[in-house]
Amino acid sequence: MKFKTICFLLFFLSACSADLSDYKGTGPVFDIKEYFSGSVIARGIVQNSSNKVTRRFCVEIKGTWNGDKGMLAEKFYFHDGEISYRNWQLIKLADGSYEGTAEDVIGVAVGVHQGLAFQFNYVLALTVDDSTYHVTMDDWMYQLDDYRVVNKTSMNKLGINVANISLFFDKKNPLSTCNSS
Repeated sequence: MKFKTICFLLFFLSACSADLSDYKGTGPVFDIKEYFSGSVIARGIVQNSSNKVTRRFCVEIKGTWNGDKGMLAEKFYFHDGEISYRNWQLIKLADGSYEGTAEDVIGVAVGVHQGLAFQFNYVLALTVDDSTYHVTMDDWMYQLDDYRVVNKTSMNKLGINVANISLFFDKKNPLSTCNSS
């Protein structure tokens, strides 16, 4: 009986997971190369596994592209005063998917899109105090309109959710900065 219950729960939980194919035919079609060209600003929160907000931040992003190769220069301003940087090097592959690397990413990030959604998976070297942890990032972006994108990221360690990150990108006012808004 316990085995049947566990199998049912595993099936139920796996059935609740989003699949990129769920977004086939939805719009607006999210093209990260187009959206992340020029300046974009985002505001976000980090929530622990109990959904308590543990950090707030703003990020300024400058995207530049040369053909199918791009760079996203990110500058994070955390509410507690910390400032950090990440520079994504992206390549759009022939099949339309993306590969990316960054200073704190272990290996190569893989990104695929379908309709309004883009999923990016990678391992992040996360430094907390004096320790560095390798966490798996399951990053989902959804384009709402020409100017706004919502991002939901699940951060996992050994298959256990340790945090969730929510970001709201806004390209409507590119002259805005984290310090001026």
